[in-house]
Order: sequence, then structure tokens, then C-alpha cells
Amino acid sequence: MSKSNKRAAVILAAGKSTRMKSSRSKVLHEVGGLSMLAWVTKLAKSAGAEKIVAVVNGGPSDVRTAAEDLGLEIAVQDPQLGTGHAVLAAKEQLEGFEGDLVVLYADTPFMRVETLADVFDARDKRSDIVVVGFEPSVEHAYGRLIVENGELTKIVEAKEANAEELAVNLCNSGVMAASCKDIFAALDQVTNDNAKGEYYLTDIVGIMRGEGKSASAILAGEDEVLGVDSKVDLAKAEKIFQSNKRREMLADGVILRDPDSTYFSHDTQIEADADIGANVVFGPGVTIAGGAVIHPFCHLEGARVSSGSQIGPFARLRPGAQMGENSKAGNFVEVKKAIVGKGSKINHLSYIGDAEIGEGSNIGAGTITCNYDGFHKSKTTIGDGVFVGTHSSLVAPVTIGSGAYLATGGVITKDVPNDALAVGRARQENKEGWAKRFRDAMKKRKSK
Repeated sequence: MSKSNKRAAVILAAGKSTRMKSSRSKVLHEVGGLSMLAWVTKLAKSAGAEKIVAVVNGGPSDVRTAAEDLGLEIAVQDPQLGTGHAVLAAKEQLEGFEGDLVVLYADTPFMRVETLADVFDARDKRSDIVVVGFEPSVEHAYGRLIVENGELTKIVEAKEANAEELAVNLCNSGVMAASCKDIFAALDQVTNDNAKGEYYLTDIVGIMRGEGKSASAILAGEDEVLGVDSKVDLAKAEKIFQSNKRREMLADGVILRDPDSTYFSHDTQIEADADIGANVVFGPGVTIAGGAVIHPFCHLEGARVSSGSQIGPFARLRPGAQMGENSKAGNFVEVKKAIVGKGSKINHLSYIGDAEIGEGSNIGAGTITCNYDGFHKSKTTIGDGVFVGTHSSLVAPVTIGSGAYLATGGVITKDVPNDALAVGRARQENKEGWAKRFRDAMKKRKSK
């Protein structure tokens, strides 16, 4: 039983990702816009792990780079000789750590922090080692947890199990926790005398019990321990994530007009009474206030939408888009790295990028902020109460003063003072009879 509140985690991430059939390691594939490695790291931190070690393989490793970017310590398993050998690879990084150690898996993104809380609670109150189990709904080849009178007596790998043991439906997730000292002491005694010739982490349960220590199992939901090894598994994981997120949003009071066609990211934040239409996709970093309406077929990423705003249909908000209260980005409008003030409207067919628009301005159809010169991005600033005529091109850097009017079809290259009218187009000239003379000449040429 635990005598310390200190916690550490080992995340096993040394797999070769063969079945994923990808140039990218499997644990870096994303579910809900977040890599599986990041999901498990987030879990470990949420559970109070103050020291987290990622075990990676010895070859060129995109996983190692990602783990370092997440602030994890690195241990290398080379060669790969089983799960017990993998945890043992982290022994040096955890030398002298006095506290509990939990073993997690980088390809298992859905374990709940509440489940880990139950694991540590069992450690505190009754058990020297605690293992997370689950009950699969379909035929399986998982290791079995053998429990007698509430005590976990052993873990049997499927290939090592007899018929009676295979009939047990409580299976091993691989996740377990014990004192760091006990885990490594037991691992030093594990052998590879088994059907696979590997060093099984599961053997430490029997070793610790042989030393008079207690063991127990905590039950988790089947989805929590889903391991992702292939693109098929990845698609299943994404489906589970989206289904859970939709239920969460509906329970929190968000209006989803067609839940099954709405897609969320891991960090999507939507307040109650926001109204989300069909076929809306939220990339990472989106916050939607209550009372906002996102019409169908919109894509939002890295954006903030305030109360009373109307987005879409068929609008795209890119990173840095900030829509003020009661503002609008209508059909076929794209907004990127731009602040749109309270009550300002971009009704249709416009691109607003690297810009700041004040309150109560109207941006006409076909307006473009020309923000890129091939080398640098420049800013367009539009004041309050500005009227921008249809088909205007605003060549940044440029400032449009409050109350100004921009005539339709203008190419605006200079700052416009407050309350001024800017006409940035060539003067129209009508040449009487020109079109008839042109047609007659072309017909005569064609007849020759």
C-alpha cells in the first residue's frame, strides 16, 4: 500500500508501428486533433505524475522528438524484448524516485483520469500493486486477470492460459501501478521463459505476491483501453472520440442540429445555447460563446466566436480569427488572423486576413485584404462604421478611418481619412458604336 503521494509514469512508446503502414509512428497519429502520445501524456499529468518517462526504440525516432517536445524524459529500449524489458529501460531515469509508478501505453488514448484515480486510491487503501482490467465484448486474445476472493492472484498471457483460465472474461489492459521500488525489484527477477521468449511485465504480479504483497484489479470500460495499431483502429478511435464529444456537448446545453455530421477537436469549447448546424468541422483551438450560430458546412480552427455572431453557411475561420459580439462572416467568407469588431458584417464572398475591423462596419461582397507581397504579411486596419463597397481590394499595409466609404470596385493603396470617400478605380469611358464596329470587322475577317 502507498505511503507516498509522489507519482511518476512510464509511457511505453517503443513499438515499430508496422501495422499502421505509415511513415509516421503510430503513437503520433491524431485522435480528435491530438496525438495519442499527447493524450497519454495529458492523462499522466492530470493524474499527478511529477516525473514522466517515455520509452522509445533505438532507431531514428519521430516519437523521441515529439516526447521531448512534450517535456518528457527519454529512455531507450534496444533491442525490444517485451513489456517488462521496456519498463526496465526506464530504471536509470527513475533511480532514487520514492513514490508510486504507473505504466501507461502511448497507443491507448482514452483512459480516464477517474480510472487512474481509482488505481491510486486502491494503492493507498489496500494493495501493493493494482492492475487495470476490462471485459471485452467480442472474442479476444488478451491476457486474463485471475481474481479470487477480491484478490488478484495472477495474470496469465493468452498463449500461456489453460481452458479454465481462457474462460475468464476479465482481461488485462497492461496498465498497472505499484511503488517504483517494488516494480523495479520485481522486474529484476523476471525471466523470458515463456512461449514468446519475452520479458513480461505481467510476471511482476506473481513475483510480488510470492513476497507476501497484495494485488488487486480495477475495472475500466472497454473503450478506455482500446489500443490503436492500425488505420482501422485509428478510425474506430476517432469514431469513439466524436461520439463521446457529441454527447458531452449536448449534455452541456449546446444545440447540435445534426450531431452525427458535426466533428470536434480535443479542445473544442462551446457554451450552452450556441447553435451548431449540420456538417460543421471544428479544428483545434476553437471557442464558441453561447448565443452564437454556426450555420451548416463551416470549418473553424484556432478561432473565437462571440455571443450573437453568425458564421456561414460555407464559411471558414482560420487561426487567429476573432469574431466580436453580433458580428457576421457569411457564406463563402474566409477570415484569418483578424479581429472583427462588434456588429461588423462580412456577408459573403470575401477574404479578410491579417486585419482588424472596428465596430459596426460593413464589408461588401468580393472584398479582399491583399495581405501578402510574396515575402511578408501586412496588416489592414478598418475603423468603426466603415462601408466597404463590393469588389474592393485593400492593399496592405493600409488604414481605413472610421466612418469612411470605399466606392465599389476600388483598389485601395493609400490610407483613407475618417469620414472620407475613397474612389480607387479608373474613370469609366464609353466609346459609342465600338462594339458594333468590332463585331462587323470580326465577321468580315472570318468570312475570308
